Amino acid sequence: MHCANPASHGHEICDLSGEVKVKRRRKVICREHKDEVIKLVCKDCHKAVCQTCCVIYHRKCESVVTIESMMPTMKFLLRKNAEQLSKKIHRKHTIVQKAIKKISVIEKNKIAVESHFKSAVERAIANIKHKEKQLMNEVKDITDEQTKKLKADVKLEQIETQMYRQHCEFIDQALVSNCEMDLFDAYQAWESGAVELGDVRDTDTEDTRRIDDIRFTPDTDNVQHNLDDLQLGEIEVTYQDQGTCLPSPVLVDTIDGRMADDEEKPYLCDATVLVVNGIHAAIVTDSENKCVKSLSTRTNLKCHSRLPLDDSPWGVTQLKENQVMVAVPDSSQTVTVEVTPDLVLPSTITTSKEYFSLAVLSPSSLAAGTWDCVDILDMAGHVLRSVTAHNETLFTYPAYMCVNNKNNIIVSDLEKKSVTCVTSEGDVVWRYAPTGDTAPIPSGITTTSTGDILVAGKNNVVQLTETGDHVTDHQHIGYDPRGLFVDRHDTLYVCEESQIHEINFM
Repeated sequence: MHCANPASHGHEICDLSGEVKVKRRRKVICREHKDEVIKLVCKDCHKAVCQTCCVIYHRKCESVVTIESMMPTMKFLLRKNAEQLSKKIHRKHTIVQKAIKKISVIEKNKIAVESHFKSAVERAIANIKHKEKQLMNEVKDITDEQTKKLKADVKLEQIETQMYRQHCEFIDQALVSNCEMDLFDAYQAWESGAVELGDVRDTDTEDTRRIDDIRFTPDTDNVQHNLDDLQLGEIEVTYQDQGTCLPSPVLVDTIDGRMADDEEKPYLCDATVLVVNGIHAAIVTDSENKCVKSLSTRTNLKCHSRLPLDDSPWGVTQLKENQVMVAVPDSSQTVTVEVTPDLVLPSTITTSKEYFSLAVLSPSSLAAGTWDCVDILDMAGHVLRSVTAHNETLFTYPAYMCVNNKNNIIVSDLEKKSVTCVTSEGDVVWRYAPTGDTAPIPSGITTTSTGDILVAGKNNVVQLTETGDHVTDHQHIGYDPRGLFVDRHDTLYVCEESQIHEINFM
């Protein structure tokens, strides 16, 4: 019946018990002429037709060809269209990924801005509470002084009252005894004024003013006016295209790196920031005082700790949520430090070389910079391999390093005045090495959530793209910035001698 039906008699019929081979070309039957297969195309009418339709309806058309003759042209055009659609799909996918990445950046920026809101509000509340404490102390001082004087007066009045009672009893006894001598002694004492000595104070001759009442009249109108006009700050929104420089940096806070036990002026080399038990702690290395320090980044919550070491530390990197590793080059050691946020020294590893900089590659390996190369170490300090060039000295003094989002190592070389991106296998991805007298001497280095690279220079921070292209120089970020670190809220922490600058790229 399938074959007998005019609408389906041209379909391919196969035996399902054997191997099924469906032909690529299917026969399309003309809707008007049920026994005709469509094999022709009228280019003038842009319509596929059968032989009969061509004779009846398209006799005057100039261009009627077979579908088979158009196959090469149609395949070429379809492949071209498929390539264009593929490019559009890739472009749309890229746009979507960039949008998702921007959403993530915006969310992080929102969290950072909210944190700054909270900090500003906390400072305002702290100032109000300080004013409250001042008023309370003022009232306490006034009332305590007056109360002290009044208590002294009360005691004196009680003594004089007791004296009056004694004289009254003396007079009563003289009157009851009816003895001439007793009466005379009592009379003589009264005449001499001994009984009325205390009455001198009854005359209001004292200059001391006494408090009659204490009232507090709140300046409600002025306070409400100040609260209405209170400006915690302004929200400034900047828009940027991909690849443009970061907005101008805003100094949020400056953390003093000095502690009571310091014998020398601190020299803070490197830093990383951890959040432990809700406390934001900047972990910094102080080479002059041979110690690692934990400094709270919130001024309203002081939580400082100090861990002395045998020699001067340099680089620091985060191992775990509450653990860092510190390089101590002079003693060829790496020190693991737990942050609670107080500092605890759980272990020390002796290495075969003097390492200055550290960066974690994976849970089982890390990169370490020494004088002329970068080594890949296991967590026990053993060298797995070295990153060196075959024909040239790749590094001279890799004092700082970090790992980007592609797990490549970005090395800041003080001697070569260069920034080099290498894979963990030793392949050079790119190198940034400006020349001339004005070329910056790179030191601290870090990456942002967008993949950009920030390098500390002389009195500035250089911004590079993730491919090593120079974007801009952010001027006046400290006099001589050293260690850099960007936290998960894109807040930049800059070590400068004895201080840490907390900077936000709003």
